[in-house]
Amino acid sequence: MTLDPVHVDGIARLAGFIADGVDDSDHGDLARTVWTEWLDPLRKGGTNVVEPLGEKRLRAVDVDDVALAERPFSTVHGLDSGTINPTTFKNGLVLDVAQAAMARVPTDLDLHRSRSLVATVHSQDRTANHDRDWELYDDGFGRLRVFHAPRVNRYAEGVVHALSLYLAESEHALVHANTVTDLLLLDGPLYPKDLLNWQDRDPELGDLAREAKPRQIVENYVRLVERFVERDVPLAGFVKNPSAKLITRTVRDKGVDAPWVDDTALFDRLLAPDDADEHRTADLTFTSWFVSRGGSDRTLAADGDALGVERRLDPALYEVTFFVAYDPRRDLLYRAEAPYAFTRDPETRRALATQLLGDVAAARGPPPAIAKADELARISTDEKAALRRKLEERFDSDRIRTYDDDRWGDGAFY
Repeated sequence: MTLDPVHVDGIARLAGFIADGVDDSDHGDLARTVWTEWLDPLRKGGTNVVEPLGEKRLRAVDVDDVALAERPFSTVHGLDSGTINPTTFKNGLVLDVAQAAMARVPTDLDLHRSRSLVATVHSQDRTANHDRDWELYDDGFGRLRVFHAPRVNRYAEGVVHALSLYLAESEHALVHANTVTDLLLLDGPLYPKDLLNWQDRDPELGDLAREAKPRQIVENYVRLVERFVERDVPLAGFVKNPSAKLITRTVRDKGVDAPWVDDTALFDRLLAPDDADEHRTADLTFTSWFVSRGGSDRTLAADGDALGVERRLDPALYEVTFFVAYDPRRDLLYRAEAPYAFTRDPETRRALATQLLGDVAAARGPPPAIAKADELARISTDEKAALRRKLEERFDSDRIRTYDDDRWGDGAFY
């Protein structure tokens, strides 16, 4: 059943009641105040949690000009990982399966064929151990393994999802690291933020993050940074849906009535054109680079403990640095991240920004290497449903279905 026009009008009326109590006319001024007065640096508990890397600036570049500009990196590799989503079976197992793929622009068909598959399984049976080391398949183009998740009382679905996703991604990146000649872009943040955020979500998850298996995944990302630093090949993450709250929360803790739900909303106020500034709709707007040492980024900060993982380089070189860009054509905001090991060099900062802005301008979205990796790694709804049915056959156990599965179909996300 669809909403009748009278009900649509009723909802609009409700929105009108809410809008009458909202005045965001000063939010732009407040955003500029935060930018001007609070980010050079932003301190929390004696630590510079956000500080400029070089000159702090808001900048703009013509979309067409940057789209046509010469790219600093002649080849770009992209990496992504996708999963079937956590699945709970009646035999007590909770499982998620991830596949990681790497793309190259220009295309490399052999590389695109390669996959790393990880099935992470959780069981409440203390005697069970489903670990299985890597095996080759598809004439050596693919690798697969089973990863037995540490036992938890709650959050089993979230745990198997994060471990599958990040283990597949990090292992695939390490296996193919030497094939990257100019630049590697991760589809998402530089480090496994969902896993690192376990420390703040729940004491049980916080303890779990420091166990050997999750720590092994964090170590993979640390080694990945080291590998690329040793080869002098830049590595970066491209976050399509940034959701960090570090700046807004820290400013709010200092007594500023920050009205934004997250940092994306703050940067949107800073970078999106005003109604009276129509000429800026032809520009990509972006910030200068910053160092981030708060929130999940604190773990890999110079004074963080990296969950006990040994860092073989100067700890400061692993710190997360970022800039934010806004595309007015789709009203979207992106965040780029890279290790300080690369962005400490002004020329590398400039080259990364030029490459990413040019790719976004030309593609009207994420860089082509990211889009291609996403396409290769994505598991469609129909494929997820078919894989779950195959798993039910192999386990000789039905998965536990919910009303939403019955309502929306076997491939529904949950």
